[in-house]
Amino acid sequence: MQHFAWVLIRAVLVTGLCFVILYPIFFKISISFKERADMLDPTVLWIPKHFTLDNFRFAAHTLHYADTFLNSLFISLLTTLLQVISCSLAAFGFARLRFKGSGILFALAVFTIVVPPQTLMIPTYLNFRFFDLAGLLSLFGGHGINLLDSYWPFILQAATGMGIKSGLFIFIFRQFFRGIPKELEEAAYIDGCGVFQTFYRIMLPNAVPAIVTVFLFSFVWMWNDNYYVSLLLTRIKVLSTMLPTMWTATQFEDGLYAYMIKNTGELLFIAPIIILYVFVQRYFVESVERTGIVG
Repeated sequence: MQHFAWVLIRAVLVTGLCFVILYPIFFKISISFKERADMLDPTVLWIPKHFTLDNFRFAAHTLHYADTFLNSLFISLLTTLLQVISCSLAAFGFARLRFKGSGILFALAVFTIVVPPQTLMIPTYLNFRFFDLAGLLSLFGGHGINLLDSYWPFILQAATGMGIKSGLFIFIFRQFFRGIPKELEEAAYIDGCGVFQTFYRIMLPNAVPAIVTVFLFSFVWMWNDNYYVSLLLTRIKVLSTMLPTMWTATQFEDGLYAYMIKNTGELLFIAPIIILYVFVQRYFVESVERTGIVG
């Protein structure tokens, strides 16, 4: 009897917590399929009386959804792949290659997690506005290259391990690599593998949980990023920068309809992330668990 009571209490608590977490999504889904008359009808709570897709059409038109979605997807996928490669390489060096000052360098890499990006806003902007690799262009009398409003700032930051939350990803990979038995690495060296062959033949195949974790975290953070894309992109539009302008774009309508369109646009923005999570949530949970156990 006590066991049944505990199961019932636990089920009620879990259901309540899930509803609290999912309530905003359910709310936006309900609004997105309603007509304006349903919003004014006190008898309509969740299920609309007048089902419509006009809100989605108007929101997609306001967001230029086809173009902004592709731009967001391209930037997110590209930076995520580059971050997985660069952060795993850096973490492998910190975990397996011993050199003087490695501990200090690793501490500095992790410290980048707590540095507010706003403190680096001006240097970041000027660096890509007048980009000059190691001063070579200035040395030969040239001028810096303007990389703003292109994908190059995101490519360079991700490829050099300086993308969004790269310090955290390096830490995750390092903790996982340290948990892999050294015997596997030593066996690879005995078989004639070099450092890089050992990395991509032994370490990476065994680090799939860490790769999945980093991939999903990086993709979601880049998809939701509004700071860097606002700073470095002016003509190229992405969903995270177009979404805040929806309220202004719908001011010619009444406030209630603008509110409905804004919620519909937010649903369109988070829908790809929800769909991604539906397909990979099992691998994501397993990856987080295994990464934490190894660490």
